[in-house]
Amino acid sequence: MDQKRTHPLARDAMAYVLAGGRGSRLKELTDRRAKPAVYFGGKARIIDFALSNALNSGIRRIGVATQYKAHSLIRHLQRGWNFFRPERNESFDILPASQRVSETQWYDGTADAVYQNIDIIEDYGVEYMVILAGDHVYKMDYELMLQQHVDSGAEVTVGCLEVPRMEATGFGVMHVDDKDQIVDFVEKPADPPGIPGNPDMALASMGIYVFHTKFLMELLRRDAAEPDSTRDFGKDIIPYVVEHGKAVAHRFNASCVRSDFERQAYWRDVGTVDAYWQANIDLTDVTPELDIYDSTWPIWTFAEISPPAKFVHDDENRRGSAISSLVSGNCIISGSALHRSLLFTGVRANSYSRLEGAVVLPDVTIGRHAQLRNVVIDRGVIIPEGLIVGEDPDLDASRFRRSENGICLITQAMIDRLEL
Repeated sequence: MDQKRTHPLARDAMAYVLAGGRGSRLKELTDRRAKPAVYFGGKARIIDFALSNALNSGIRRIGVATQYKAHSLIRHLQRGWNFFRPERNESFDILPASQRVSETQWYDGTADAVYQNIDIIEDYGVEYMVILAGDHVYKMDYELMLQQHVDSGAEVTVGCLEVPRMEATGFGVMHVDDKDQIVDFVEKPADPPGIPGNPDMALASMGIYVFHTKFLMELLRRDAAEPDSTRDFGKDIIPYVVEHGKAVAHRFNASCVRSDFERQAYWRDVGTVDAYWQANIDLTDVTPELDIYDSTWPIWTFAEISPPAKFVHDDENRRGSAISSLVSGNCIISGSALHRSLLFTGVRANSYSRLEGAVVLPDVTIGRHAQLRNVVIDRGVIIPEGLIVGEDPDLDASRFRRSENGICLITQAMIDRLEL
């Protein structure tokens, strides 16, 4: 049957994005929003990467399971992803935990987040399910993973990163044979198994899984009846298939989307303040590792209607300027100097202020004479005149959330506590 197929496999697939993550390691950035809803790259949210990959891969049925502090995420999805049309056999479902099959209010785990919506999934009659994490930054063509899944005869195909072996201790690691069939799945091993023929590297799970829909529904129903299960794909579903069926690893290098400017496969878990800052600041490089300007694989998001960025004043020490920086629409750089910084929509940077290594979320106001270095500033913060951050580590740590690498996360609540 598959040999006679005349259209892409993605047309018969549904992408199911698990977007309920708490993201506690991002500290105050996730006090009011789920990790997938955290801003990234000047315009987007983190979840836009998984959703854009699905759309660009040709998948036209998408479900997003939400849970923790979901309002910001749901509002973004309603504004930015409302263009799917049922008359074109397209659908986009936002799926909060809603007690559909149980009296438990919350999703008990990643597998339960799919199980509780089995009736919705089955109504669509899709042949394949692509299960995705909604909190990673990467570009990937899921059609290629679907093709491998069908060609290999696998019951589950697991997306995997090749990482240095001893860096895989924080991941679920696939132990594979020479044909990439998974023979064992080890969660956060102290001594990760190497790849056959490349023992210094290991295959770490990306939290991306492809199933035939019918088989997945059977698995989920069996798991739901198992009283000792944690209802989790990584801890329960995948190990069960590895032991009782055929699980195959799909290497990210085989389906990573790269422009002519991207030298290697790019995947980031921006789950800490340091990693979040670094991934955003990396975009200011002359040739960044992640090309967000690649029009052949666009990152779709909510396209705000905003005026252009504006730079004003040309006096000594009061010159609106930006070097090696990204500045979004509706920003006004009024006599402020930016270096290696990334500004989201609607930022106001006032005269004589200087920003270096700054990730500034939407609608922030930078007061005059402020000097800010290596900071992440949450949405809507008003930075008072003359504030200095990035010169005195002890003072910074007493006022703000200072990371191990010296990055200061600044929120309005922290500013309100200052005695200036």
